[in-house]
Amino acid sequence: MAITFDDIVFGPIHSRRFGVSLGINLLPLKNKVCNFNCIYCECGWTDLKSFKVNYFDATTIIAAIEQRFIELAKDKTHIDSITFAGNGEPTMHPKFSTIIDAVIRLRDLYLPGIKITVLSNSTLLGNQSVLDSLKKVDAKVMKLDAGTTEMLIKIDKPLSSKKIDWYIQKLFELEGEVIIQTIFLKGYNDGEYIDNTTPEELDAWIKALKKIKPKSVMIYTIDRDTPAKALEKIPIEKLNSICEMVIANGIDAKVYN
Repeated sequence: MAITFDDIVFGPIHSRRFGVSLGINLLPLKNKVCNFNCIYCECGWTDLKSFKVNYFDATTIIAAIEQRFIELAKDKTHIDSITFAGNGEPTMHPKFSTIIDAVIRLRDLYLPGIKITVLSNSTLLGNQSVLDSLKKVDAKVMKLDAGTTEMLIKIDKPLSSKKIDWYIQKLFELEGEVIIQTIFLKGYNDGEYIDNTTPEELDAWIKALKKIKPKSVMIYTIDRDTPAKALEKIPIEKLNSICEMVIANGIDAKVYN
């Protein structure tokens, strides 16, 4: 069953990676809007043809965020992260940079010291305003589920034709402050076997990490229902082994299980 969010601001919720997290959804409610179509996405399959994309305007979004910040500050509610996630790819909102600037200002006013986190699939890093806005936030958590274009297509099913080298270069341009998030899985989709934990795939992924030079790497596996039904979780022992490989190459990494 697909999970979508029906509020602009949701939570706080407990996240296995971000602690007590206040979520911000910049995308239409109850509909997924994304330029990836990941086989594991908890929001279900991407289908931009089935509905018209009606984004909330920036003024409405900023007002909802400010109201929630005021409530949290008044109640002295503990949160660890203000997290842009929601129903797809947050950087797709046409006023993403305006909203980021507003959230930074409001955070400093009402919730000083709380980190701002953006989860992104990296596809819009070629947009200078998106790149500049991401550089302003505290935690840039960027997807990299493969080290080869072939595996990227199998797992993430991007709607663009960008090759893996493009993603690697753009992630490098975040200048070392990027946090890479990688989900490991195996199984079948459309009759095709997929496994990004093979020695060949892991070697390519590690080489990509060494080029990107991230601040850290988040390693995890499937946690919820997936749109592709014949996928398997990777055992914790394997995830730990992959984590050790990353650390051995001089990059901080942690398994989130």
